[in-house]
Formats: sequence, structure tokens, C-alpha cells
Amino acid sequence: MSITTTTHLNFRGDARAALEFYQSVFGGDVAVVPHPDGAGVMWGQVLSAGGFHVMAYDVPAGTSYDQGDKSFFLSVRGTAPDEITGYWKGLSEGATVLQELAPSGWSPLYGMLTDRFGVTWVLDVTAG
Repeated sequence: MSITTTTHLNFRGDARAALEFYQSVFGGDVAVVPHPDGAGVMWGQVLSAGGFHVMAYDVPAGTSYDQGDKSFFLSVRGTAPDEITGYWKGLSEGATVLQELAPSGWSPLYGMLTDRFGVTWVLDVTAG
């Protein structure tokens, strides 16, 4: 038996735009199922051949929603510095950089940013 975990992001009206943005950075395919009333995304995901997978939906109006502060980080770890640098460049468009992508004490490259949708990303290259 095996399992996988997938980060599921909750938004209030920005799910489609966020999924399209992440697809532009990581590649792959976007799938979106709208809410029955057409107001936002009921289910959506980006899935790439390289292994990137994220899901998202829009919390319906009338349902409480608070994105919170530092409620989670989305971590992308790879073995190729060029690949991680490419993802960094894509995600940094309109982002607030919290830690520049640079060598750290535990990784050849490590960086942290909050993207234009309020999602905090940690990107790094595995030490080896």
C-alpha cells in the first residue's frame, strides 16, 4: 500500500487565477470544475509530469474563511539548481521575497517568498 499527499489551497474567488499561474510556472495540466452556481471553483488542480501537484477551490460565499497568517508553507524541493531557479523566477512575479534564493547552511539553494495570492513558498535544492 502507498499513499501520496497533495497540498489543497483554499481561496475566496482566486482559485482559477492561482491554478493558472501555478501551471505557468510548473507546467502540466489545469483541471477546473466550477461551483454549480458558476461562482468560483468547486474543485481544481494542476498536475505535471514532473511531479508537481496542487489542488485548490474557492470557499463559497456565506461560509467562513480566513486565510490566516503563516497557516502553511508550500515546499518545492528538487535536485537540479536550474529547475528550482526557474520555479523561483516564475513564482517571484508579483511576490514578496522573504528570503532570497541563495546558498544556506543546509542547502545549495534555499529561498522563501509569498506569492501574489498570499501563499508562502519554500524552494530548495537537496544537499548531496
